[in-house]
Order: sequence, then structure tokens, then C-alpha cells
Amino acid sequence: MEREKFSSRLGFILISAGCAIGLGNVWRFPYIVGQYGGAAFVLIYICCLLLLGLPIIVMEFAVGRASRKSAALSFDVLEPAGSRWHLEKWFAMAGNYLLMMYYTTITGWLLYYFVKMARGDFAGLDADGVSGEFSAMLGKPATMAAFMVLAVVLGFLVCARGLQDGVEKITKVMMVCLLFLMIILAVHSLTIPGGGPGLAFYLKPDFSKIREAGWGTVLFAALGQSFFTLSIGIGAMAIFGSYIGRERRLAGEAVNVLVLDTFVAFMAGLIIFPACFAYGVAPSQGPSLIFVTLPNVFNHMAMGRVWGSAFFLFMSFAAMSTVIAVFQNIVAFAGDLTGCSAKKAAIINCPIVILLSLPCLLGYNVLSFLQPFGAGSTVLDFEDFLVSNNLLPLGSLVYLLFCVSRRGWGYGNFLREANAGKGLAFPEGKGVRFYVAWVCPLLLLYVFAQGYFSFFAG
Repeated sequence: MEREKFSSRLGFILISAGCAIGLGNVWRFPYIVGQYGGAAFVLIYICCLLLLGLPIIVMEFAVGRASRKSAALSFDVLEPAGSRWHLEKWFAMAGNYLLMMYYTTITGWLLYYFVKMARGDFAGLDADGVSGEFSAMLGKPATMAAFMVLAVVLGFLVCARGLQDGVEKITKVMMVCLLFLMIILAVHSLTIPGGGPGLAFYLKPDFSKIREAGWGTVLFAALGQSFFTLSIGIGAMAIFGSYIGRERRLAGEAVNVLVLDTFVAFMAGLIIFPACFAYGVAPSQGPSLIFVTLPNVFNHMAMGRVWGSAFFLFMSFAAMSTVIAVFQNIVAFAGDLTGCSAKKAAIINCPIVILLSLPCLLGYNVLSFLQPFGAGSTVLDFEDFLVSNNLLPLGSLVYLLFCVSRRGWGYGNFLREANAGKGLAFPEGKGVRFYVAWVCPLLLLYVFAQGYFSFFAG
């Protein structure tokens, strides 16, 4: 059976960006920036994206396009005979499932908040009242489960329709609407009275905040965020490389994805930080940031209920674009390994993902006694730690080594695939090869080790 392809280049860019654009931008990026001191962290994060994220995303695209397979078989196709690179498939597949074990819960939160905003639940509440609504939601496992199941079912329904008729067609619409609405909301947020200090916090670097947290901790957080937001290291990007032709060079396509991803993350910060300072909400409060801050913004906005409903609807689209992208990877795993149809793979995996998502959801109520990292920690924290601090950076290291090592696919093969077609080429100089073959892996190992040291020492 011939592998299905995207109907257009725009489809590939928007769907790859849709995989990257999601909770990493809307939920995680603002609160990580808040934790680590604002603009100074943003600068470090952008450097991590360019110096480490960009080469790896090109490599994932190249492995996918050359093999025409998902991570389930891409290493099997490209590896030298007798080597064991194919063992990475199990970690990549585990990473996709593990990511969805908590991603679906937070997507459910966003869907639920759309409903709450639409029916006016936040009208007349102050900041404490809005915060109380979030706490009340966490104490309702049945409600959270209903919206998590809705997110999972919707995601697999899209994937069951196939690449062009389902994933590409629906993600295109969601992405265009999301980008349009975020621009409008960011422009409004810049006019909020009292939001000036929030803009200064976000846009004016203060490196003393980094020294307080520790350079190793902050660097690891920035690297982890770049992997999380780009979804690199677990084959989530390689799958989209397997669906595109060789008309365009991959570095240019990767830059387009990275620019779109960074634009949305930056705009999310512009929306949130002025509101934090205007309404007295701590910018480092954690994942609940957008669920506490934004309802306050809309309460003070003309037609706030309409705008708030639209915002949480399109934030749900942002999250769903990643859910659909990762589900497409999971469906492709099943197709590559067993030859089953997309519809059958979706039907089988839907209940599996729902069951795997329950521990995270119940970790805020029924299983709240499970505190893996001490008092106040949750199952979500543990699952996020496994993905962001382990599988994504270590998986990225495997892709790096596979593409540069003579015992892997090899740097020459990688360059030929990456630079096939027109557009921005991946640099071929000896200095670049030395950088990706030696500096990047050493940086990854150093930051990985430093992250563990900072975590346990703290």
C-alpha cells in the first residue's frame, strides 16, 4: 500500500506546527517563564531552540522522509545491518503514549472552561473566586473524566478519517482560527491598565532571577521546554516527514515550524503577563496560570463572555492540534507494525489512551495521596518529568547520534535527504558537522545530568 501524502506544503507546515503548538505554548511556556524570571529565560529558551531544537527537528524530518515510516519502523529501515538502533522504537512509542496520559487531561480542562465561560460561570467573580472555580473542578473526577474522554474520542475520530480528509483538513482550520484570535487577544492585553510591569517582566531581561534559580536548573528548563513544545525526541515530528515529498529542503520547513511555534508561545506570554500584574496574579503559580488569570481578563473586557468563550475554544483547538498529531503517530505505529487500517487502529487505541489517562486525572482527587516528589506534587508532575526531563532529551540524543554516526544512518545520508529539493539548506561545513556530532550531544548530556543534579539537590 502506497503511503498517504499531504495534499499541500501548507498542510505539512501547519500540521507539523500544530503538533508543536499546543499546551507547550499556551499552558507550559507562560508558567515556566514565570518561574524562571521572565525575559532572561525567554532569551535562553530561543537559543536552545535554534542551537539544539532546529538541528534535531531537521533530523527527525529526514529520518521520517527517508524511511517513509513512523518511529515504529524508521530505524529498522535505515539502520546498518546488525545494529540495534531499532530498539529506540519502544521508547519513542512509550513517549507518545505517556505524553497523552496527561496531555488529554489538560485538554479536557480547556474544553470544560470553554463550556463554563460560555454559560457565564465566571461573571462577577474576583481573582479569588476564579481560583476557587479551578480548585472545585479538580475535586470533580467525573466531570474531568467526561471532558478528557471527549478530547480522546474527538482526536481519534479525526485520525480515523485518514491523513488528508481528517488530520490535514481539520487541523488547517483550527490553526488559522487560533492564530487570528491570539493576535486580537494580544493586542487587547497590551492596553490593560496596570499591565506595564507585566510587559517589563516579560520583555526586559533580569539575569539576577536566573542566578537565584541556578544556571544549570534554568538551562535544563529551557532545553526541556524547547523539546516539549516541539515534541522532538519521540518521533512525533518524524511521522510528518514520512508524509512529504522531496520537493523542499527540510531545514527551511523546520524553520517555518519553529517560527510559528515560537510566535504562538510569544503571543501567549503577551496575553498572560500584563494580565497577571494587572489583576494581582503571581506569574509563577504553575499550570493553573491560564485558568486563573484569563477569566479575570475577560471579566473586565467588553463582551468578555463572548471573547472568553472563543479564547478557550481556540485554546482547546491548540491543544487538540497536538493531540491529533500525536494520535496520528500512534495510529501510524499500529499501521506500520500490523498493517491495520487507520480506522481500526483508532478504535483499538481509543479505550487504551482513556484508561492510561485516568491516573493523571485522579491524581488531583481520588489518588491525591500519591505525591511522587513530595508534598504538593501530583501524578501529572511525575508523568511530565518522565517525558520532558527524560524521554524527549534522550530521544533527541538518539536521533542526533543516528544521523551523525558512521555506525548509524550516517551524516552523508542525512545531508542528502535533508538537502534534497529547493529552499534553505542544512549547512554542510566541517564546523557544522563537528558541532552537531560532538557539541550537541555533549550539551544534551551535560544539561540532562545537570537537570537531575539540580532536581535532587533542590
